[in-house]
Amino acid sequence: MAIFALHIGASGVTAGLSALSNSAHSISNASTQGFQPAQVNFRESTPAGGGVSISLQGQQLAAGDQPSATDLASDITNSLVYKAQTQASLSVIKTSDETLGSLLDIKA
Repeated sequence: MAIFALHIGASGVTAGLSALSNSAHSISNASTQGFQPAQVNFRESTPAGGGVSISLQGQQLAAGDQPSATDLASDITNSLVYKAQTQASLSVIKTSDETLGSLLDIKA
């Protein structure tokens, strides 16, 4: 069970960091004409309880004279959410590791 929780935590960290990277990419291109940010979609891995996965959905390029479609308020807010998600997933890994260590101590 503890090893399964390690996997769930690791998948959460991976998804959170990917989403955070996407937000950073959008923020850094806020002044790039025609830039269209990708959409982040989280979904539960199958089977249920198998962690989380992420997909990025790119957008059509706008004409070069169009302003960037980046919404700085949303991207900065999302960055904070993704940071908190990553920290929570790291806590799952830490707790799982401690639990596994305790179980090994009991069995030994």
